[in-house]
Amino acid sequence: MDAVTHPDSKVIRFVNQHFVPLRVQFDAKPLADDFNIKWTPTLITLDAEGTEHHRTLGFLGPEELIPSLYLGMAKSGFDTGQFEKALVYLDNLMTEYPKSDFVPEAIYLKGVNLYKNTHDAKALKKAYEELQAKHPESQWTKRAYPYRLL
Repeated sequence: MDAVTHPDSKVIRFVNQHFVPLRVQFDAKPLADDFNIKWTPTLITLDAEGTEHHRTLGFLGPEELIPSLYLGMAKSGFDTGQFEKALVYLDNLMTEYPKSDFVPEAIYLKGVNLYKNTHDAKALKKAYEELQAKHPESQWTKRAYPYRLL
């Protein structure tokens, strides 16, 4: 990962702007045990209290790493009830990386965040309809399937 993703200037800027990066060897005790790190690379998005909100296992190139990090920030916002903040990160992901493999999950989470923020079930149905139209084979479309009835 060091040879391909981390030297990328856009990745470096993004990480430095949004994160406090910490590198831990997968066999470093006790952190590897504390965070259940079994393989490398494992990227974990934690909040300031050390609560995990997102995890990826395996290599991600620069074009997918930043979308994954956006998703981690959005999940942190969602988990802490900061729905508007989460929506900004999800919109950034979908706007800046529209072809990313993480877009279907972002669409799904956008619908959920909008619903949690407004209590309007139309957001869930809209998320399903967008997923069905743009990503019909995605696991996130399948997860949103019940929302078609709203």
